[in-house]
Amino acid sequence: MSSAPATVAPDSAIPVLTPAAAARVQAIAAKLGKPAVLRLAVEGGGCSGFQYRFGLADGVDADDRVSETGGVRLAVDPVSLDLVAGCTVDFVESLGGAAFKVDNPQAAAGCGCGSSFGI
Repeated sequence: MSSAPATVAPDSAIPVLTPAAAARVQAIAAKLGKPAVLRLAVEGGGCSGFQYRFGLADGVDADDRVSETGGVRLAVDPVSLDLVAGCTVDFVESLGGAAFKVDNPQAAAGCGCGSSFGI
């Protein structure tokens, strides 16, 4: 990963974090001593064809598309962007646990756990 500047601009195609998700990323990053940058990627697999992959990043790559909420950046690579354009990433807590949840308007199918989807 490079520390080159990435695109940070309001754009309806770039996924965004809700304030709850941004707060959770900020808390995790502070605890681990890392920058508040969450990387969202899509890879093949899961029970519906594609699955979301989240991870804290040390920075953003030059070709990433980036949104920012409350000082927390969400970085998406150009290949994954085609599959998550327009989505919102939330953090939800329930009796079943806590997790990041993706509301993806492009997903035609999904699994019960919410971590995989089909187009």
